[in-house]
Amino acid sequence: MAYGTYILMTLVYTAITIPYISMIGVITSDPVERLSANGYRFVMTKIAAFLVTIVVPMLAVWLGQGNKALGYQFSMGLMGAMGALLFIFCFLTTRERSEPEITSLSVGKQFKYLLRNDQWIILGVVILLLMCGYVIRGSVAAYYAKYYLNGGDSLISPFLTTGVVASILAMIATTWITKFWDKIKMFRYTQIITFILSALMYFSVGRENLILAFAFYFLINFFCDMQMPVFWSSIAEAVDYGEKKTGLRVSGLAFGGILFFQKFGMGIAGGILGFLLSHFGYQADVEQSARSLTGIALMMTLIPALFHLAVGLLMKKYLINNEYYRDIQLALAQKQA
Repeated sequence: MAYGTYILMTLVYTAITIPYISMIGVITSDPVERLSANGYRFVMTKIAAFLVTIVVPMLAVWLGQGNKALGYQFSMGLMGAMGALLFIFCFLTTRERSEPEITSLSVGKQFKYLLRNDQWIILGVVILLLMCGYVIRGSVAAYYAKYYLNGGDSLISPFLTTGVVASILAMIATTWITKFWDKIKMFRYTQIITFILSALMYFSVGRENLILAFAFYFLINFFCDMQMPVFWSSIAEAVDYGEKKTGLRVSGLAFGGILFFQKFGMGIAGGILGFLLSHFGYQADVEQSARSLTGIALMMTLIPALFHLAVGLLMKKYLINNEYYRDIQLALAQKQA
């Protein structure tokens, strides 16, 4: 029953998310406004992450009154109700004023055209790699605080909160920095900086270096997450690039395909995570061996760092900065005139 409910929830959520994330692409054609809108979007996303990561465990204790399972059931039910109400609010207050172009081409034909869009393929591989790094590091962050830093359960919430605060500040900083600096260069270099910081964290932070661990975790989350508004505003631009290159606009499938890459990356990361935890001999709620502590430190730092380095190198192949995109818009406008 639980598996079936979870799968159904994931399918419904995906069906909602595809049109939701594509909205910004039709709200405005200005790349600066798209990036700014995504910045606001991800600030709210990180606030939601804070609620789930920090508030839910506290609610579970309060609502469960000693029954942890019941507490989490009530807490997640409350989060689900809040999410449903917000989805309904979004639906009732949104009006699509642009006329959607209905293509007569089959999904298979559209997919063939989409595969000719090299910039979209780069974005797909990038989000897959990013999710591998995110999921591995994010999944062991609590273990790192509890076991490696020897802080127990009491250190988990402040440690994770530090990461969420850094992410929120990163969203705000991105919308400001990209006014003065090429957004694709910023994307690329922040991922390389994330790699460097992660390597430094592994070699610099010992089990007793609590303040240093917090500082590195803050900086890693800050620089790592600066790419988010840029990435999600780039999908619509890659769609326009594909239209210019192939003569056919493939929008819905492009956004849905990016979500496929995202979920696929999460699945790969989950498999890697399970294998590594088993390989290093991790066991929950017991004193960890030196081998498992080393594994936790590696999964927190160097292993996800390799994925971010790969992203930084791959983004050298991505062409569509603001100047390039304006040329695309001009070419499409001349074609339609």
